[in-house]
Amino acid sequence: MTTSPSTRARMLDAAVDGLRRHGVAGMSFTDVLAASGAARGAIYHHFPGGKAQLVAEAARANAGQVRHVFASLPADTPGAVVDGFVEAVRPAVAGSSAGLGCAVAALSLDDDRGNYTLRRAASTAFESWTNALAERLSTAGLPTSEATDLATTLLAMLEGAHILCRAAGSLEPYERIARTARTLV
Repeated sequence: MTTSPSTRARMLDAAVDGLRRHGVAGMSFTDVLAASGAARGAIYHHFPGGKAQLVAEAARANAGQVRHVFASLPADTPGAVVDGFVEAVRPAVAGSSAGLGCAVAALSLDDDRGNYTLRRAASTAFESWTNALAERLSTAGLPTSEATDLATTLLAMLEGAHILCRAAGSLEPYERIARTARTLV
């Protein structure tokens, strides 16, 4: 017997989708409620801190999913890690060519009214991704400092690919990035 996701989980998924489509400023409670099938009162029941809490938790949930993918990459060789990374992120970047973006990056682009909560959440997420990739690269044989540098470069390439592919409406910039990534090891 399978159970359906909880209202809270559906709301988080809808918020991730909203962040990818519209960024923090453009994501609305109305859209989250409609996409999740939740009742109006569910927002403050599940997220008493309002939109900032919903957005931060959605980014953390998305970051955890991505971190899990990165931590599961094959680590036979550094090249295998890079190849696995390139293929694992391709669907997300393809979404960018159709107008989506990175839910976590959306937090770092918001002005956050000077309290930096959302940018800290994004920074924590990116750091966890870097650490997961660096761990795989270290397991594959790279020295720790080189593994961390390469992991950071791969993430910068990924985030840049989101922007370039969204602007181009095409996956072609990513294909060039992917070819270059493979030459780094």
